Amino acid sequence: MASRLDTPARSERERTGGFVVIAAMAIVMWAVEVVDIVAGDLDSAGIQPRDPDGLPGIVVSPFLHAGFGHLIGNTIPFIVLGAAIALGGLIRTLLVTVIVVVVGGVGTWLTAPSNTVVIGASGLVFGYATYLVARGVYSRMPLHFAGGLAVLAIYGSTLLVGLVPTPGISWQGHLFGAIGGVVAARVVYRTRASSPDPA
Repeated sequence: MASRLDTPARSERERTGGFVVIAAMAIVMWAVEVVDIVAGDLDSAGIQPRDPDGLPGIVVSPFLHAGFGHLIGNTIPFIVLGAAIALGGLIRTLLVTVIVVVVGGVGTWLTAPSNTVVIGASGLVFGYATYLVARGVYSRMPLHFAGGLAVLAIYGSTLLVGLVPTPGISWQGHLFGAIGGVVAARVVYRTRASSPDPA
């Protein structure tokens, strides 16, 4: 029989773990950019569409950025949206992140223009945003609906603009990252609904 007494402490540890994951990822992004500036050309390890050698870029690309301006533009929403997801705990943070990275990365690899390299955490940012919006549909929780509306109010125009084809910007990464966020919301809340309550 599960003890109710350890639930608040366990929940707090789970949240802390989620925050640590988001903070660690942001730190790695900045460390990689510093190394890229000093050592040079890490960005070539990003997603190379339809090139088998570019498949590892699916995992690596969120940590690569085209300069500090690009990095700053992604870091702020990444931390804000990631922290909102981290409130749900470590496992949820990891699951959402993995689903968005895989769906967004594979979609980009399949559809982005050939002979290009796609880098940046914006696909992950779009996925986090659409997860926070879509989860209310699946969870039916008023707090989640309210959170989704807040995300739309703050980032809605950015999400729409990011899907417009623009030279030098991977709208494919944005689109499939966003799709990954919706998939993650479906997976997380379907799994939660099917999990039995502890006796």
